[in-house]
Amino acid sequence: MLFNSFQFFIFFPVVTTLYFLLDHKWRWLCLLLASCIFYMAFIPKYILVLFATIIIDYVAAIYIEKSEGKRRKIWLSASIISTVLVLFIFKYFNFFNANFAAIAAFFHWNYSMETLKLIMPIGLSFHTFQSLSYVIEVYRDRQKAEHHFGIYALYVMFYPQLVAGPIERPQNLLHQFYEKHKFQYAQTVHGLRLMLWGLFKKVVIADNAAIFVNLVYAHPQNFTGIPLILATVFFAFQIYCDFSGYSDIAIGAAEVMGFRLSKNFNRPYFSKSISEFWKRWHISLSSWFRDYVYIPLGGNRVSPPKIYFNLLVTFLLSGLWHGANWTYVVWGALNGCYLVAEIITKDLRRRAAHFIGLDRFPKLNAFIKAGTTFSLICFAWIFFRASNMHDAFYIVSHLFSGITVPANIGITLHSFEFISLLIAITVAADLLQRKPGFLDRLAQRSIVLRWGSYYIAIALIIYFLNGLSSSNFIYFQF
Repeated sequence: MLFNSFQFFIFFPVVTTLYFLLDHKWRWLCLLLASCIFYMAFIPKYILVLFATIIIDYVAAIYIEKSEGKRRKIWLSASIISTVLVLFIFKYFNFFNANFAAIAAFFHWNYSMETLKLIMPIGLSFHTFQSLSYVIEVYRDRQKAEHHFGIYALYVMFYPQLVAGPIERPQNLLHQFYEKHKFQYAQTVHGLRLMLWGLFKKVVIADNAAIFVNLVYAHPQNFTGIPLILATVFFAFQIYCDFSGYSDIAIGAAEVMGFRLSKNFNRPYFSKSISEFWKRWHISLSSWFRDYVYIPLGGNRVSPPKIYFNLLVTFLLSGLWHGANWTYVVWGALNGCYLVAEIITKDLRRRAAHFIGLDRFPKLNAFIKAGTTFSLICFAWIFFRASNMHDAFYIVSHLFSGITVPANIGITLHSFEFISLLIAITVAADLLQRKPGFLDRLAQRSIVLRWGSYYIAIALIIYFLNGLSSSNFIYFQF
């Protein structure tokens, strides 16, 4: 079930109303059943796969807590291997199989393993990582094992963040299912406002930007120069508004019922370095890789060469997490190289800024840093968005060739101006997203301005939904 679908516009108020009407002791069951219905709206039978991973990690965590010494590690390993194996079969088997087949063909070896004809369960990577974080935290004695199977299943399946995050930690979410949430008007209004803003970002901004992005990236060989640059910049805002829009809707929907989900974005395109960007973009995933991959590898407590290695491994895995395609692997490796280069050149960049006197103009210096970071991130997005490595290399090699504006780039000037206006709105909203935040500032305005903004946003959402047809969120494929 999509957040931008007619079904959800019925589902959400019905479930929320039932949640508050029911006695507290039955609310967990209401949310669990609702989450099952939500998930089964995609491919019903795949809920069995989800339940299998839930049972494995539920049992493993209890035995980890009971056991001592090596037995704890055995149960942890069994849980991780079983859960990751499910992810591998559905998401990565065909990718590795195809690459092994290509290597075998090159060396004229006999290799006849067939590909699996499977559709990946939606959101598999997200709820897999949420399950793994629970088991690892129990192993580290930072979280008690949950003995209420229904509550644990709800922790994994909680419908607002089930298919695309935020990826929650048990310390933040599990205990909230035991809390008695009362209906609060201010909390409900804030949550609904956040949901409206998220839906606006998805339907009005992201989906409009996608028109030109899809046109260019579907056949990049038909373009050179400016159209490739524009499509790449538009994609940067498309994926941001699409994914942060989903996170806003998820956080807002949970807030209406009294739940607090983790913040997943914090004005990432205003970052002044790549390291800062990854503290602001998809925060729940970045912190997951930091805590469960980078730090266990040694983090930054080791020698510089080992730090560089740890960063590259972490971002290679992050790239592979996003998809079973070499484009994602290169995207991850590129971001890892950015971070390594940032560390190596730190003193050099500081001395250069001092030498040319740039450090005497902090605002200009910050603007240049943010512009440079955004440009590097956009360049990396090419590999993320391209269908294959051939298309990615073509775009990279033709970004600055034939720098002219073609007579017809497949989009009207009116549409281009409208998309540019929407991107400007996104930048302005992020610029105002300080304390108090953009939505809090709006809530303090007059009733005419406030409700006028709501009505305009709703009207635009309805218009661009085109009769309530819906398009998938980008991160649903992961």
